[in-house]
Amino acid sequence: MREERDIELTADIERVFGDVDGIYGSPKIYHALQQEGTVVGKNRVARLMQENGWKARCARIYRNHAKLDRFYASIRNEIHEREATGPNQIWVGDVTYLWINGQWRYLAMILDKYSRKIVGWSLSKRRNVDLTLNVFKRAARKRLIQPGLYFHSDRGSEYVARKYQNWLKGNGIIQCMNRKRKMNDNAEMESFFHQFKAERIHRNEYLTEKELRAVVMEYVGFYNRRRIHSSLGYQTPDAYEVSFS
Repeated sequence: MREERDIELTADIERVFGDVDGIYGSPKIYHALQQEGTVVGKNRVARLMQENGWKARCARIYRNHAKLDRFYASIRNEIHEREATGPNQIWVGDVTYLWINGQWRYLAMILDKYSRKIVGWSLSKRRNVDLTLNVFKRAARKRLIQPGLYFHSDRGSEYVARKYQNWLKGNGIIQCMNRKRKMNDNAEMESFFHQFKAERIHRNEYLTEKELRAVVMEYVGFYNRRRIHSSLGYQTPDAYEVSFS
C-alpha cells in the first residue's frame, strides 16, 4: 500500500514539477499539492523528490526512476495508432484548472474520440481519484458502454490510483496513458480545453462555483449540439454520432 501511494504521489510531483519548468523545490511542491487537496507530508515530498533527483532549477526535469518507469511500462499508449470507427470505442480524459474568486476548481472531462463528443464532466474543489472516477462512472451508465472500450489519459495520480485502475479493469475497460515526454498524446482533450477557455473562461469572470458550473453545462451543450468541427466534415458531435447509426 505504501509503495502504491508513493507511485501516485511521484506522478503528482512529476506533473507539478514539470508544470513550473523545474523551478520549485520540495517546500513549494508540498504547498502546491496541498492547494490541490492532496494529503501528503513535507518529508515525504522531499524524500520522493530526492529519490528522483528532482531539484529546483535543475536543467533536466525528468530522470529515470526504476519503480515508476516499471509501473508506466505496464500501462502503454494503446491508442497511438488506433483509429476509432464508431462511438464508445476510444474515450479520452483529462483534468484542468479553473480559477474562481481566489480559489482553484478542477474540471474533469471525458471525450469520445470518434465523435469528439463530451460524454461526461465533473467540477470539484479537489483534484483526486474520486473526481475522475465519479465522472467515468456517470458517463459509463449514460452511454451503456461495453467491455473493450479504450480509455486514455495523461499520467496524473488521479488516473494512476489503484482504485481507478481496479474499477476500469473490473468493467473490461482497457486503460492507456501518454507516453513519457509525449504531451500531445492526448491532443483531442487538450484541444477541447483550449477552445473552452478561449470561448468562455477567458472572456468572463466568475465569482461563484454556481456560475462556473452553469457555464460549463452551457458550453458542453453548445459544443455537443451546435459547434461544428472541420475534422467531422463540419458536423456537430451529436450529428456525427447520428450519422453513424
